[in-house]
Amino acid sequence: MGEILDLVEAGLRTALGEPDARAEVTFLGTDRIEVLRFVDGDVVRYATLGMSAQPMADPTSPLADPVKGPRAELVLSVRLGLAATDEVLRPLAVLAASPQVEGLIVTPGASLDLGSPLWSGAPFSSVLVAEPGGLVEDLQLDAPMDPVRFLPLLPMTHNEAAWKRVRGAQELQERWLSHGTDLRDPLRSSVPLD
Repeated sequence: MGEILDLVEAGLRTALGEPDARAEVTFLGTDRIEVLRFVDGDVVRYATLGMSAQPMADPTSPLADPVKGPRAELVLSVRLGLAATDEVLRPLAVLAASPQVEGLIVTPGASLDLGSPLWSGAPFSSVLVAEPGGLVEDLQLDAPMDPVRFLPLLPMTHNEAAWKRVRGAQELQERWLSHGTDLRDPLRSSVPLD
């Protein structure tokens, strides 16, 4: 487990540079989750470290495979200095622990809901899991292990999350794109959904 996380951290450092802060969160009955903070100009990126230590397992399966199965870490990018976004450390760790705690398999197109704001005053309490590969490339592991995928998280307002449940992730992303929505703006309002 530690060897995989060392490789994951090296991959994050290669793609994002040196972290300027890190926080550690442990939940009862789960492995430790760390959140690393990287600053790149006016953007701050938060990346989980620990979610990929174990493969995500189908909760309906009677026996979880300790080697095979999807592995992932989460990456959130927001504009620096506009909001108290460092408060997202614990919520991100909660999302990263959800495969262990709730038996979730986190995949692109999925919604993850915290039920409370990502940070104080945030208009977002949920995120859309986006396609990996743009910011941090997949980390290949020795067979038969699946690669570690670095999944970007896109904050959603309550209305956007409700709209996504009805219309789907693709339509929400197209709506954001057509309106030129700055998904890194920690104070943005909901995209027009009419």
